[in-house]
Amino acid sequence: VQLQASGGGLAQPGGSLRLSCAASGRISNIDVMGWRRQAPGKQRELVATITNGDITNYADSVKGRFTISRDNARNMMYLQMNSLKPEDTAVYFCYSQQTFSSTKTVVSWGQGTQVTVSS
Repeated sequence: VQLQASGGGLAQPGGSLRLSCAASGRISNIDVMGWRRQAPGKQRELVATITNGDITNYADSVKGRFTISRDNARNMMYLQMNSLKPEDTAVYFCYSQQTFSSTKTVVSWGQGTQVTVSS
């Protein structure tokens, strides 16, 4: 699976951005997709995930502000980010998880997209 993230940029506090992640290649068996982020000097952390059944999960820090969605027909995943805060500044990475068997799971990562929240 190849993943291409886009949509990052500069936003003011309280503003919004929408990240996109396009999946291509051998995309069968993708059961979970998600976003993680990494701020300077910090470990990469979970932002949100979405399953094939559209079950979503969010980090507490973004609940109520971010919305993850996916369009399976277009092989796309999105992250709508509202009410942005300076602490949301980070490089955002999309990823996919494919489960082939009980012993084989493959995780693929897209390149990061920078999100900067600053006045």
